[in-house]
Amino acid sequence: IPEKTPLKATVTGTIEAHGVVVEKLHFQSKPGLYVTANVYRPHNKEGRKLPAIVYVCGHSGKGRDGCKTAFQDHGFWFANNGYVCIILDTLQLGEIPGVHHGTYGRPWGHLTAWGVKDAEKMKNHNRFWWHDLGYSPAAVECWNGIRAIDYLCTRSDVDPDKIGVTGISGGGAATFWIAAADERVKVAVPVSGMSDLDFYIKQKGVNGHCDCMFLHNTYQWDWTTIAALVAPRPMLFANSDKDPIFPMDANRRIIAKLKTAYGLYGKEPLVEEYVSVGGHDYRPDLRIAIFNFFNKRLKGDPTTKVEDSAKYTPLKGRELRVFPEDKDLPKDAINHRIDEVFIPAAKVVLPAKGKFAEWKKGMIDKLRSKSFPDFRGRLPAGKGYLSMDSLFVRTAERHAVVIPSKKGMDLAPLLVLVDIPNPPEKRIEILVVNENAKHDLVLVSPVGDSGFPWSRQSPPNFVERLHVLLGQSVDKGKIRDFTESIRFLKEEWKLQDLRVGGYGRDGVLVAYAALFEPSIKEVIIIDPPKSHKDGPHFLNVMRVLDIPEALGLLAPTPLTIVGGNDPAFDRTAEIYRLAGAADKLKRK
Repeated sequence: IPEKTPLKATVTGTIEAHGVVVEKLHFQSKPGLYVTANVYRPHNKEGRKLPAIVYVCGHSGKGRDGCKTAFQDHGFWFANNGYVCIILDTLQLGEIPGVHHGTYGRPWGHLTAWGVKDAEKMKNHNRFWWHDLGYSPAAVECWNGIRAIDYLCTRSDVDPDKIGVTGISGGGAATFWIAAADERVKVAVPVSGMSDLDFYIKQKGVNGHCDCMFLHNTYQWDWTTIAALVAPRPMLFANSDKDPIFPMDANRRIIAKLKTAYGLYGKEPLVEEYVSVGGHDYRPDLRIAIFNFFNKRLKGDPTTKVEDSAKYTPLKGRELRVFPEDKDLPKDAINHRIDEVFIPAAKVVLPAKGKFAEWKKGMIDKLRSKSFPDFRGRLPAGKGYLSMDSLFVRTAERHAVVIPSKKGMDLAPLLVLVDIPNPPEKRIEILVVNENAKHDLVLVSPVGDSGFPWSRQSPPNFVERLHVLLGQSVDKGKIRDFTESIRFLKEEWKLQDLRVGGYGRDGVLVAYAALFEPSIKEVIIIDPPKSHKDGPHFLNVMRVLDIPEALGLLAPTPLTIVGGNDPAFDRTAEIYRLAGAADKLKRK
């Protein structure tokens, strides 16, 4: 959890309209992470403490004005009915933009027009290193909502015991995150914001949503457990019956589970469902249902007649800007690079002299906990069968293909490596030939690699993104495929002292395989990346270590790094030295 630093809340102006006061506000949820918002409040001449609403926005592109201006009618209704309502800009669609689309599509095209320093860099949506940090923009939206509650609690006109949260679409998802994470939320009304894994994965529903809609399912929960965390606080689960990205069959499954969860508290009546007729949007009946629910559950007023908020003529978005002109934008904002700093990468403390074995065990235990929870025991051997000149190995998850060299399967291979259809693998073969002319070679093609690649298209990058919703990653699956193929080869061919190798990212994959498979006695890799930011990608791995430290964990196993003279691998050499195995590491 990030440290709660001073908010530095600043009102840059006010405007009166429709009988209420609108404050143009910014605060910093972390130093330099600016949240722009509008606060709608009644005149409140009596000085009473009022219930408050955190309104979190969906994906409404209003450019420089911020998406908050698209939902101003809600702010006016709440203020005119005795609430204080803060409407928050999202990270990507606020006055100071960041990125929601790291693995799904491109950021919105107006970034350059807004003068964002790294706008061109932000257009690169190939940010699968988010997975390595465990980062999702959902975390930022959740955190900004929590800090908005902190801000509301500082106001003299807010009752801190009567705070609710609501929003539609991306705002519906954020409603779940905030209400689940912060029990100061007393009433939650998520609107069209959550489906379940059956839809997201089996029906490919993940393709309809960007990254802010998902956190990383590290502990492999039933997705709707997140919604159940709101129980037993009052919740209205609001949806539309013809919404293609939140379909009714999934909604029915979710409300049934919520009823069960609330029933365990003896509070089943506190979760209600409302279904509007139509597509993914607000309609009068939906808005009225939302307002009625807050009146009943937050204000304790079930009888006051509620009118729709559509009667409020919207103001021009420019009138609601927190920073009126581009020159007013803060120079110290980090919104555009918050994905790089929101979750800090681990800073590994190397072992003290004589403590290497203890340190290594602790680091591998952390890896298993954060990134490889299903690798706790030794991985099993795959099941093999021949087809033509190849050997297919059925692993626990799928298949791998083993391609023996022309010498056949009679000779013990001196090197087993990940197969890539590119010339660099020949460098490995040449290297081994120079060392031992009698070598043999076996190539392993994990599923999703080499001749059997996963399709890659952005959006939606379906295969890679669905793995994250299952607490997995494509590259972790490759380690399993490779390791279980190794176990099969060892048991079927009675091999001893296996050597493994790979090029680039694949070299790092086989190095990780060697951490989990003790029969691997030597590792040879060529031109490995210096950081997991360049792959391979495993959930949360950079919260534990990065590639140079991972390679160091192999000590005292012999390791050759061809192209390993980069200073980053000095860290690997230092770990080998501390392990008393400096002579086991070769850098060429």
